[in-house]
Amino acid sequence: MNTVSSILNTAKSTIELESNAIRNLSDLLTDDFANAVELIYNSKGRVIITGVGKSAIIANKIVATLNSTGTPAVFMHAADAIHGDLGLILEDDVVICISKSGNTPEIKVLVPLIKNAKNKMIAITGNKDSFLGQQSDFVLNAYVEQEACPNNLAPTTSTTAQLVMGDALAICLLELRGFSSKDFAKYHPGGALGKRLYLRVNDLSSQNQKPEVTLDASLKEVIVEITEKMLGVTAVIENDKIVGIITDGDLRRMLSKSDDIANLTAKDIMSTSPRCINEDAMAVDAKELMEQFGISQLLVEHNGKYAGVVHLHDLIKEGII
Repeated sequence: MNTVSSILNTAKSTIELESNAIRNLSDLLTDDFANAVELIYNSKGRVIITGVGKSAIIANKIVATLNSTGTPAVFMHAADAIHGDLGLILEDDVVICISKSGNTPEIKVLVPLIKNAKNKMIAITGNKDSFLGQQSDFVLNAYVEQEACPNNLAPTTSTTAQLVMGDALAICLLELRGFSSKDFAKYHPGGALGKRLYLRVNDLSSQNQKPEVTLDASLKEVIVEITEKMLGVTAVIENDKIVGIITDGDLRRMLSKSDDIANLTAKDIMSTSPRCINEDAMAVDAKELMEQFGISQLLVEHNGKYAGVVHLHDLIKEGII
C-alpha cells in the first residue's frame, strides 16, 4: 500500500470511528440531560465549566458557544480552581465538570469543595460510575468505546463526544430562550455572520458617492460622472426619481454600435428598468438580487426617491460575500 492510500485510510477510519461514537451518544441520553438543561435555564447565575487537560480545552469551547447563544458562561481550570480561582463560583452559579475518567486528582479535590458551597453540579464524563459521576447532581454520559488514537490513549473520540454533548446543551437552551437571529446579531456584531443579520443597504450606500445625471445630460457629462464617482454606474434622475441607469458597460456597447455620438444624451444611452432596492433592506438582500440578475450595482431608494448606489465591492468588503 502506498503512502497516500495509507494516510487516506487512516483518516477515513478516524472519521468513521468518531462519527459512530457520536451517533451512539443519543442512546446514552437520560432524564438527567433534560433536568440539567432546565436547571441551567432556570438558574439566576452563570454556568461555570471546568476540566483539566484536553477536557479543559473542550470546556473553553463550550463556554464560547453558550455565551454566543444567550447563556452566560465562564471557564475555570480545575487545577487553578484549587489554587485560588474557586472564588469565580458565585452562589447561584451552576458548575459543569468535564472529565473522561471522572477520577483525576484535580477533580477529586475540586468536587467536594463545590458541593460544600451548595452549588449544583453537572458532570460530562465517560464513566458515570466514577467519583465525579457519583458526586454530581446530574450526569451527561459521554462514554466512548475507544479513542481514535491507535494506542487508545490520546484524547480524540472522547473529546469529540464531550464537545457534541456541550453543543446539545447549548442548542436546547437556545430553543428554550427563543434565541432569535436578531439576538445572534447582537452577540456577533463584528463577525460576518452578524453582519448578514443586521447590516442594511444604507449602511453601505451612505459611504459611497452618489452619481446622477439628468435625462438631457451629454455623453461627456455621463462619462465624467461615472468616472469621478468611481462606481461604474450613474443613475438618471428626473424630479429626484430614478428613470434610468447607465453603466460603464452601457457606454462601451453604445460606442461600439454608434458612429454619431456627438449629440447623444443620457436618455439615448440609459436602460429604463434599473434594479433598485430600498435603503432599509438588509445588505444580504442586495447580495441575493445581484446574484439573481448577474449585476454588480443596485440603485438605492428612500421613499421612492434616489438615495445612492450599493456596489458588489461593498458587500465583499464587509464579508457579506
